[in-house]
Amino acid sequence: MAVIKHKNQRVGIFIDTQNLYHSAKNIYKAKVNFDQVVKEGLAGRSLTRAVAYVITTESGEEKSFFDALEKIGIETKTKNLQIFAGGAKKGDWDVGLAVDAIKLAPKLDAVILITGDGDFVPLVEYLQNMGCQVEVMSFGRSSSARLIEIADDFIDLDENSRKYLIGGGRRSRDSML
Repeated sequence: MAVIKHKNQRVGIFIDTQNLYHSAKNIYKAKVNFDQVVKEGLAGRSLTRAVAYVITTESGEEKSFFDALEKIGIETKTKNLQIFAGGAKKGDWDVGLAVDAIKLAPKLDAVILITGDGDFVPLVEYLQNMGCQVEVMSFGRSSSARLIEIADDFIDLDENSRKYLIGGGRRSRDSML
């Protein structure tokens, strides 16, 4: 079944920045062109809100990246990287992204999740039950098969990777094995 996209649809875009960043880095040795990804997902529809969920580090070197996101109209929500006593690190926004999507769902016709993380399957099912059309965008090679299956639409960034990447653009030799 083809998904319907029309200019009057109210769209919310929720970006799992770490997921997309690491996919592009590991598969293509490149960075994500978030501006192009958002434009493609929006497809000429009415943007209600675009939010990128990002992790800050002690060095603060990502500040220019956050500024670039905001310059193209993407709101950023930040969380500090957690460093545990044993040296393990954790930076996760899954619950925050899910809560924001649920809170905004009544004001949206379509929700675009920019992630390949299968942890979002219950969120997709919930949003669909609330009447939202749920679209997923990510690099298919690093995406949950179940997430792809249940989404109303899936845009595989691998299909035209050069369009969505900055630098690199070639698959690493290891990712082709």
